[in-house]
This record gives sequence, structure tokens and C-alpha cells, in this order.
Amino acid sequence: MENTPSAHPVTPAPEGTRGRVLVVDDDPTVAEVVVGYLHRAGYAVEQADDGPAALGRFAACRPDLVVLDLMLPAMDGFEVCRRMREHGPVPVIMLTARGDEEDRILGLETGADDYVTKPFSPRELVLRVDSVLRRARAAVPAEGAGALSGGGLRLDPAARRAYRNGNALALTLREFDLLAFLLRHPGKAFGREELMREVWGWDFGDLSTVTVHIRRLRGKVEQDPARPRLIRTVWGVGYRLDLDAQGPDADAEAGPGERRERGRAR
Repeated sequence: MENTPSAHPVTPAPEGTRGRVLVVDDDPTVAEVVVGYLHRAGYAVEQADDGPAALGRFAACRPDLVVLDLMLPAMDGFEVCRRMREHGPVPVIMLTARGDEEDRILGLETGADDYVTKPFSPRELVLRVDSVLRRARAAVPAEGAGALSGGGLRLDPAARRAYRNGNALALTLREFDLLAFLLRHPGKAFGREELMREVWGWDFGDLSTVTVHIRRLRGKVEQDPARPRLIRTVWGVGYRLDLDAQGPDADAEAGPGERRERGRAR
């Protein structure tokens, strides 16, 4: 029988902890190190060593964050992440020995909020957990809790709900935060480093994370993601949200050389 998160009662995180983290890794040595560091950092920790077990623990405890190995027996991390995401947003940090850019991008496109490659520093992983959770818990953004709207988009930051022309959007936690940030600053161009700092809360990290999330967001808010009219690529800078752009899209206006460079920037 397939694991279904709604089939089990949820056990709340113990009082006095910083939250509950589910660690999914079939390498007992790695799991022991990660669990130990998270415990010392003040987190309650659940463990699983394969995909079905991970879905079972996720159903039972509904963790605040999941540290998820990509290469798992029975079911890989991509599929585990996808099934968890079907039942609501949960921050996910992918953990894997595979450092190929294609795997990293696929992990982010599946909905992971961060991607850490083995071998890694356990202290850095804890810092990543702290950072991702801090952003996830910011239910009411500091810049104002009122609804954000423009360009056919409407976001309710307090309820974490988003709409495009009245239709609900299925956004991951990070996609929501990224779109909310852009809606607060329409017409202003931001570089990937600035977006990583302001939206992710990181002063370091793989900038392809931003690129992938922009692409995913375009796929959900643009009428034609291949010719974006809302989230524009600004050559030499980064990205800009245009709420009232009516002319031809930016790529159509650019020359062949600029289009090639913009294609790499995306």
C-alpha cells in the first residue's frame, strides 16, 4: 500500500526544541553525524533510511524541514520530495554524493529549497537548516502583511496563497517568497546575488538556485514562459518584474548576441 501522509496522526515537535527535522539517508555513518549535529543545535530529529520509510515518518510527524538524500533504495529522493510536496509545502534540503549540475538543477526543480553535496561540513548543513527554517517561518513578511497584487497576480502573505487571474497557483515555499519579493519591488532589477541574499537569506551558495527558481516561477505565472512578459531578464544585471509591460517581449527586442547571453543567464 502506498504511503499517504493523511493516513496517520501527527505527532507535534517536543517543547523546548527549535523544531523537528526528518533526516533521510541510507548511509548510517552520514545519518549519525547529521542527526548528532542537529540534536546539539537544539532540533528534534526523526530518521528514515529509504523512501517508503521516509514517507511514513513524514506522515506521522509532519517535520518542519526534511534533509533528504538523493540516492535511496526503493525510491529515489526526487520521487520522495515530489510525493511530500503533494501534501503541502515543507522545506527540503537535498543531500547527495552526486554533484552533477543536472542532478542539482533537477533537485531544485522538484521543489528542494537547497542542495548540499557530499562530502560536506556538518556545521554548514546546520546553518543551512537554520536559514531555510527561518525563511519558512516568516509567515508575515516584515515589509507588510497586506495582500500584494499586480499584473494579474495576487498574493496573500499571511495565508501563503497566490493567484494568477483568479486561479490558485501551486507555489513552493521559496517560489512564493521570490514572487512576493518581486511584487514588493516592481520595475526594479535585481542580480542573482542580491536575490539569494534577500529571498534565501544566504550570503553564499550556488547561484543556479536562483536561476532554476526563476524558471519554475515563469512556468507558473507567465502565459508563455518561453517569452516572459512579467519576469524579465535584464541583460548584465539579473531579473525584473514588469507589471504593466505591453510591448514585445525583451528577447524579441534584443539582438542575436544578447539573446544568446540571456539564454545563458536563464
